[in-house]
Amino acid sequence: MPDSLQPDSLSPLSLNQWLQHLETLHPVGIDMGLERVSKVAKRMRLLSSPIAPRVITVAGTNGKGSTLAMIESIARAHGWRVGTYTSPHLLRYNERVKIDGQEAEDQLLVEGFEHVERARLQDEEISLTYFEAGTLCGLWCLANAELDLAVLEVGLGGRLDAVNIIDADVAIVTTIAQDHANFLGTDLAQIGREKAGIFRAGKPAVLGSQALPVSVFECAQSLAAPKFALGQQFTHQTMGEEYSNWRWQGQQADGTSIVVDALPDPGLPIDNAATALQALVLAGMALVPAHVKVGLATVQLAGRLQWIGPWCLDVGHNPHAAEYVARHLPSPPEGGQQWGLIGMLNDKDIDGVIQALSARISDWVCVSLTGERGCLASELSQRIIAQGGRVHFCAESPHAGADWLAKVLTPNDRVLATGSFFTVAALLARPLPTGAASLDGDGNEIR
Repeated sequence: MPDSLQPDSLSPLSLNQWLQHLETLHPVGIDMGLERVSKVAKRMRLLSSPIAPRVITVAGTNGKGSTLAMIESIARAHGWRVGTYTSPHLLRYNERVKIDGQEAEDQLLVEGFEHVERARLQDEEISLTYFEAGTLCGLWCLANAELDLAVLEVGLGGRLDAVNIIDADVAIVTTIAQDHANFLGTDLAQIGREKAGIFRAGKPAVLGSQALPVSVFECAQSLAAPKFALGQQFTHQTMGEEYSNWRWQGQQADGTSIVVDALPDPGLPIDNAATALQALVLAGMALVPAHVKVGLATVQLAGRLQWIGPWCLDVGHNPHAAEYVARHLPSPPEGGQQWGLIGMLNDKDIDGVIQALSARISDWVCVSLTGERGCLASELSQRIIAQGGRVHFCAESPHAGADWLAKVLTPNDRVLATGSFFTVAALLARPLPTGAASLDGDGNEIR
């Protein structure tokens, strides 16, 4: 655990004031590299000892959040005290740091930011981005929480992401696809190398997709990191209707096979559930089938195919994520119409997302997102029409789009709201018009 830093004359600030302050610390929002954040971490004594007895780091283009959520849920079902650091958040910054299943309280985060600021200003001042300062605060919170396991989600890339100052005992790469092209490029082999930058020499590397570029395997091999790949060292197999009853088979670190049968559908990608189990085994967990089932049955993750009445909310913002949503979006009841409400950032592959969803959605409401990265509804509309879709309304905000849809929805209609964390967060920030029907996790009416 890092030693406490001596208090100084920093003025007391609320959490919101700290977050506003962080936005002023660095000239650009994203500045990839580990030199500055590592210097501050050393001043905070975060690198002098492990932040937890076991650390799992999760990187990848898609699937990080669901993999981490299932690791957390299964580990807690086994009685482990788990801390997580994730980004971005949907409604409250506190979501980024969870300790034993609970979001960090404002006061804990404030104390963490005070430690970051003292270290940042110590001797020569060091400039940090919002994300870097938040990561250091999160790591400080976890390091002082007396955990059994810390699970860290990479924000962007891997090799140069601030999370990568911590050496993981088990490193996961979930999927590789194009996203953040301005920073990671469009070459999948290079993106794979960046994501695989979280691997450590001699430490297990868990590969959670059967479609990873060779570069990921090469990175693991160059570090003599034992590889545990989906479809090879660990697998999953359905034993009944869809994934209401499935089997996981994996390997312990010594190569011994382990099997868990009759697992429930977690409502999240089964590839990621299988990956979570393999990572936990490598982190030293003796899987108890009853606890695994509880962990999978109770896992929750906001904004991933999340149903609220007739609304399905999903934060997918690249073609790979949109393809998954399109495959798993249930059809509306007979006579119902499937609508799409979409709001995106202008640095994403907008055309690719629209194309991936167009097989399921023809009728759209486009919404504008604010900020310099926000895409205007009119631009989205042009892109959708160019691909043969029908745009019924362009709204100045997600709220305005939801309000318009509420006036035209019939009882059997369904809406997929997607395209960005910002779109979903805005809709979750206030009650959605749900109509009379209550729906289960598959969008079916509960009678």
